[in-house]
Amino acid sequence: MITYLHTMVRVLDLDLSIAFYEKLGLEVTRRVDNKAGRYTLVFMAPSQQPECPIELTFNWDGDEGLPSDSRHFGHIAFEVDNIYELCARLEKDGVTINRPPRDGHMAFVRSPDNISIELLQRGPALPTDSYWSTKGIVGHW
Repeated sequence: MITYLHTMVRVLDLDLSIAFYEKLGLEVTRRVDNKAGRYTLVFMAPSQQPECPIELTFNWDGDEGLPSDSRHFGHIAFEVDNIYELCARLEKDGVTINRPPRDGHMAFVRSPDNISIELLQRGPALPTDSYWSTKGIVGHW
């Protein structure tokens, strides 16, 4: 038997990263400030899935080992109730929609630490939306 615990990502600015994941709809479920190890762990999850957190790891003295492009990490995926509404809200909040939900099914954004976040429409794809169907890809996703 195997049990999923969490996904860990290193972050450079803890407050900025928490704010980004809150925009996605996640909540802080636990925080550990380790004075001896000089790091902070913040666990965030959707309110209906507290058992499926993301662990944000912040090293107090910086993290020279953090790659400039965390694409090698892959991505974190979230299923959403309405991909168009979430992407519109994120865009309004200043988040770049790297791969718009042109198909009503999938979109990608990036966290402040360049982590690729996949957003997938719950259930069948939504009907094509003229605003999103004409938007192009921005950067990497």
